[in-house]
Amino acid sequence: MKIKLSLFMLLASVLLVACSNDSISQEGYTEDIKELVHEYSVGDIKDETASITSEELIVTNSDKSETIYSLPEDEFFVSIAPYINETHPCTNHSLTGCQGEMVEETFNVFIEDMEGNVVLEDTLKTEANGFIDLWLPRDKTYNITINHNGKKVKAKFSTFEQDGTCITTMQLI
Repeated sequence: MKIKLSLFMLLASVLLVACSNDSISQEGYTEDIKELVHEYSVGDIKDETASITSEELIVTNSDKSETIYSLPEDEFFVSIAPYINETHPCTNHSLTGCQGEMVEETFNVFIEDMEGNVVLEDTLKTEANGFIDLWLPRDKTYNITINHNGKKVKAKFSTFEQDGTCITTMQLI
């Protein structure tokens, strides 16, 4: 009886291990999550896809397995694609798939929180994907003004857990 039980346990263990790579996510860890996000965003990593929610970076390998990395508790990632003519609907940014209209263009960006504190005032350039990537404090609402070649957009966005990480609604007029 002990031999049958041992064989059963061994077989069950082998089956569990063999099936574990199909669709089970792994929890990933990296000391510099911002650098990893940047590498996916600028296309330095080609053989995987990556998307980002308000809480996680989700990397999908060529074998369809996923590795999930937790984002910083105090910072929120948001990617903004200002546009003039063309955009796409988006909630959670695909670091390896979303494409904005204005590629490698320079913008004057001004962001302040609801208390009037200036969070960012800088000239920023979109990446080859047409997006400006930002890390901002979590759980706040912001006013943003973006200027480019005489065109401007003003908008409001927030960095709460339920908020999306992809903003494609800021049309320059």
